[in-house]
Amino acid sequence: MTNTIHNTALDAWIDAHFDEEVKFLQALVRVPTDTPPGNNSPHAERTAELLAYFGFEAEKHQVPAQEVKDYGMESITNLIVRRQYGDGRIIALNAHGDVVPPGDGWTHDPYGAEIVDGKLYGRASAVSKSDFATYTFAVRALEALGLPLKGGIELLFTYDEEFGGELGPGWLLKNKLSRPDLLIAAGFSYQVITAHNGCLQMEVTVHGKMAHAAIPDTGIDALQGANAILTALYRQNPLYQSITSQIEGITHPYLNVGRIEGGTNTNVVPGKVMFKLDRRMIPEENPVEVEAEVRRVILDAAAAIPGITVEIKRLLMANAWKPDNRNAALVQALQKHGEEVFGEPIPTSGTPLYTDVRLFSAAGVPAAMYGAGPRTVFESNAKRADEHLVLEDLRRATKVVARTLLDLLH
Repeated sequence: MTNTIHNTALDAWIDAHFDEEVKFLQALVRVPTDTPPGNNSPHAERTAELLAYFGFEAEKHQVPAQEVKDYGMESITNLIVRRQYGDGRIIALNAHGDVVPPGDGWTHDPYGAEIVDGKLYGRASAVSKSDFATYTFAVRALEALGLPLKGGIELLFTYDEEFGGELGPGWLLKNKLSRPDLLIAAGFSYQVITAHNGCLQMEVTVHGKMAHAAIPDTGIDALQGANAILTALYRQNPLYQSITSQIEGITHPYLNVGRIEGGTNTNVVPGKVMFKLDRRMIPEENPVEVEAEVRRVILDAAAAIPGITVEIKRLLMANAWKPDNRNAALVQALQKHGEEVFGEPIPTSGTPLYTDVRLFSAAGVPAAMYGAGPRTVFESNAKRADEHLVLEDLRRATKVVARTLLDLLH
């Protein structure tokens, strides 16, 4: 009965302050965090300012400028809000503020945070500035009850998920600025994510020899070489379909080439072509073997084109996050309260995404992904035009997280 009373009180506080929560999220969406270029410190400053209104002091941890520049970004300031209640375990809540640029096709201002038919539109409204709001207001609701609590909470708002997380959570963990006992990371409302894919990203530069298009025999066509390599790489995808994961929500590996550039002009045989590939790895795969196989496919295809040379550079090796039963109490609490609040079972699942959670896992921190959002990434339009968040999902996810924190800390 006591738990029911407390949960009802949490829900009531969140309902009473929901307009304030929505305005908080709108303010966050209206500060761009396009990555690239990755000038994200202004958003951290604005977030810290907004948090101060609630009495939450945010530690500002600025990553050294040269380190950020060498990484390919412009500025990163990661935030930590520490709320200590007593002896006991520390639960971290992590969401990232950086996001890919808006791109084309929007029917709403990507930084307008416009609300239409119960949906808030804007870049990062769903992934994952929404969970800045979810976690902040869940903690505020918890503290508003005035109950004796054990342990503590850390709000970790970081700015390097799009480039791999090494200067976001990875940097905080490496510098021992955060060492939580449990982690809740940004996710979606209708499932608890307990595993995710890994990702290998590589830059491949194909070198030939420039020549005038009128005398092509005096050159070596780098694009022809790149075409052969790309054809060989994409032939792998049908083969990958036979490599299946046993984790619900994760299917099979996949390779995608997301960027290509090269050549100098229409009337010139291209002497150099560069492309970047993304190879998703299921948790059951060995990353070292995956990289070796991708390199072999590239080099074998290049060898078939006389005069072509190839440079291969690894950009990212993000290991998969594998199921970890040490998170059982956290997962069960999220599922229990999710079912009560949403009125339907909340299953556990893996996701084909790769996330910063892998960095916490590598540091020995049990975790689960849960937050505000639809049933699938596709439904939210994340990384596409008209990204949006259903506000009722935000309200209910905030209640689920607040109730879960109460279970684990009371």
